[in-house]
Amino acid sequence: MRWWALGAVTLGTFMTYLDNNVGNVALPTIQRELGLTISGLEWIVSSYILVFAGLMLAGGRLADVYGARRVFLTGLTIFTLSSLAAGLATTGGALIAARATQGVGAALLTPTALALIGQIFPDPGERGRAVGIWSATGALSMALGPAAGGFISENLHWGWIYLINVPVGLVTFGLALWAVRPAFERVRHSLDLPGLATSALFALTYGLIEGEAAGWTSPEILAAFGVFAAAAVAFVLAESRAAEPMIVMSLFRSRTFTGGLITSGIWSFGVFGIYFFSALWLQNVLGFSPTEAGAAFVPMALVMAVVAVQSQRISAALGIGRTVALGMALMAAAIYLISRVGAGGDYADVAPWLLLYGLGGGMLVPLTAAVLSGMPKDRSGVASGVLNVSREVFGLLGITVLGALLTSRQSASTQPPLLAFLDGYQFTLVVVAFVVLAGIPVALYSLRGSAVIWRSGGSEATEPASRSEAYF
Repeated sequence: MRWWALGAVTLGTFMTYLDNNVGNVALPTIQRELGLTISGLEWIVSSYILVFAGLMLAGGRLADVYGARRVFLTGLTIFTLSSLAAGLATTGGALIAARATQGVGAALLTPTALALIGQIFPDPGERGRAVGIWSATGALSMALGPAAGGFISENLHWGWIYLINVPVGLVTFGLALWAVRPAFERVRHSLDLPGLATSALFALTYGLIEGEAAGWTSPEILAAFGVFAAAAVAFVLAESRAAEPMIVMSLFRSRTFTGGLITSGIWSFGVFGIYFFSALWLQNVLGFSPTEAGAAFVPMALVMAVVAVQSQRISAALGIGRTVALGMALMAAAIYLISRVGAGGDYADVAPWLLLYGLGGGMLVPLTAAVLSGMPKDRSGVASGVLNVSREVFGLLGITVLGALLTSRQSASTQPPLLAFLDGYQFTLVVVAFVVLAGIPVALYSLRGSAVIWRSGGSEATEPASRSEAYF
């Protein structure tokens, strides 16, 4: 029964991960059929990530207040129904609204998954194996998502990239209702102020996406940035004074936690940007079919997964800080070399650098263990939540900030549309390469002194050189 329950939790998580990857390759098809601009495409992706990131911590708090199983089933219901709405959407506005609602469901699903696994598998050994199976869904979604999205958009109506969630969601709901037993102890009593975080993220996203069209100094864009600043400050003040805060501000006094958070965020910034804009580049500039464009990402994801498995041994030999820094260096090099591929390039010109990117990305896996292992046990849950949220927020910035740069560069170009897009894309990738390079000194500084400890069962953990400098 327990492993059936794990199957339900894993399927639910897989749906949310897949939704981050499956739609990117279909964007050119959606753009043509719905008549959308680049900013419209950005909203399709960003609306999901925006709500997902803004409400994820609130989802974890709801699980504490009402029970993980109940919140998981509620999130699954919302996600499945909104997937149906997204697949049947006939306008850009309807699709964006459905995607935002999907983000609500994902924000309830994702943070409850680990809580349910902890309840289902009280034995540490079994729990470790269960978490390993659950974690593999991320790598699997990165491999299957682009390929499935490309195949569907080329051979079926694009709406099926969302409609496939409906039967999976129904099966998952039935399985969870049968296999996951109700069991929870109320550990929180208040919901805090998640609306402030969501308002801040929405205002920032709106300003970055619409800034080029409306004018960066226009009243509405300046107002959006002002709302972002005010809401962000209000959120920090509210959290610092709350009896049961969603984010424990003292976590950021830890060098390892803060530096690891920034490094992980830089990784997400690059990954989300690469997936979003490269799908457009491969199809619109290099002439790939949707299936070919989706398949182009599969070897990169597989290399990343293989290296992720071996990253324990690499970090044991080099140390956590050096391993992560080397991974960032390889990613930056790959991004820069991709930017050198011209309009006449083909897959042979692109593949080596995508593989290099996957090699570097896989080496960042020990970063999560390094960040979380230095936390006291009573703060590991909130630290994990903040880490997940930061990845989504930085990924959102990767799409919106890079989209603003690309759109600005493209608008200023006097070349034909496709060449103007290529110029903007190449310029944007160079910027990303330098941003990723900035993660190298951060990783070397923040993760210095972390050593790898091998526990029974072959699992890896890290330990800071001094507990007194790990946290307060």
